[in-house]
Amino acid sequence: MNMKRTILLMAAAWACTGLSAFAGKELASEEELYTGKEYAAAFANPADNPSLPNVLLIGDSISNAYTVDVRKLLHGKADVFRIPGNGKNSAYGLKNLNKWLRMKPGKWDVIHFNWGLWDLCYRNPESKVQGYRDKVNGTITATPEAYRANMEKIVARLKKTGATLIWCTTTPVPEFEAGRKLGDDIKYNRIAGEIMKANGVLINDLHAHALVKHSEIQIKKGDVHYTKEGSAYLAGKVAREIAKALPDPDEKSNH
Repeated sequence: MNMKRTILLMAAAWACTGLSAFAGKELASEEELYTGKEYAAAFANPADNPSLPNVLLIGDSISNAYTVDVRKLLHGKADVFRIPGNGKNSAYGLKNLNKWLRMKPGKWDVIHFNWGLWDLCYRNPESKVQGYRDKVNGTITATPEAYRANMEKIVARLKKTGATLIWCTTTPVPEFEAGRKLGDDIKYNRIAGEIMKANGVLINDLHAHALVKHSEIQIKKGDVHYTKEGSAYLAGKVAREIAKALPDPDEKSNH
């Protein structure tokens, strides 16, 4: 083998190694997780009260922000737990779902869940924007086909819990969002909606609810997140939908 060919092969091998290493690195930034100390209360799950039904919240930073308000609104009606951290994208959810479902108390009466905003996000390792978001030159986290496949598996697993399932639609993608395209929220919600209807899963249309006051509750231009008041507004809808799905007090679940 001549020297030139050896150098070329070594360079190709290095490039592949580098790309593989980068592919294994999550491009999302820590700031996107919304799991800092200001959200500590959201992850402080309650002690299980055997006389109350158990609710599990699964979702990303949008749900992190409304968790505490949902607990307050359902106080005395249900114990509201949430997964430890950000649910991120559907592939991550599928990977961690069994572990989350085994969390204490381990028996769930209602599971309110969402994946979407992370799935439809485009990221580019060359981007200088938070989380390497780049809807122009980036790569989408989960194609519609991959999202559908993940969600079908997730729903199949959730149904095995025997809990009442509530799918929470993905909240709106605003104009000027750096890594998400307008309309993809609707596209991905349509995919999820088809799966939920086929499986008899209840649907909480938080997307439509958010749109009613979106300009008032958006934290800033081009941001998918909400003000404190905005998260409380979302929490009200979430709590109402969960309350309707709780078991009859006279037919308490076996805890």
